[in-house]
Amino acid sequence: MRRIESHAVGVDQGSVVLFSDFQNGGEMWTGTGPRELRRAVRFTDGFAAPPAVHVSISMWDTDGATNQRVDLSADEIGREGFTLVFRTWADSRIARVRADWMAIGPVAHPDDWSVD
Repeated sequence: MRRIESHAVGVDQGSVVLFSDFQNGGEMWTGTGPRELRRAVRFTDGFAAPPAVHVSISMWDTDGATNQRVDLSADEIGREGFTLVFRTWADSRIARVRADWMAIGPVAHPDDWSVD
């Protein structure tokens, strides 16, 4: 369990269309084997420390004739943002994917002070 040591907690969320490879014959639709896409996501405001980030697929369009293999994760989580990572492999054909994310963590509060 992650404990947030702050009385000010921020929640940020968003949605990202990762790709639409069916339209342009992109690698996720036409390729085979291991494929990966990385997309930088910036938070609306920075957190006081790296937040907990949850990611999920909110829309996917796949070829029903092949296995549907998907790995979605958050990587390089920092105070200002993170990297959304989408992976597939083998003969999976992925036409489109949209991912939603939510970040929860400590934020600065006007009453905060520090001794420098």
